Amino acid sequence: MKFFIHAFFIILILLVTFFGLGPVLYADGVIQERIWTAAVVVIIYALLSFLYSRAIKWIKNK
Repeated sequence: MKFFIHAFFIILILLVTFFGLGPVLYADGVIQERIWTAAVVVIIYALLSFLYSRAIKWIKNK
């Protein structure tokens, strides 16, 4: 079970990195578009890290 939790969150983080940071770095739009995209990506990273830590604590207590 622990392996699946780790694998699930690693895959999610990789997907956010690929689909989130790519548009930030290679966007051909205005700087405001890059800033909004970067802010959303940072929020998603924070949410994923919070959920990941909660999932690890849940697995340890189980």
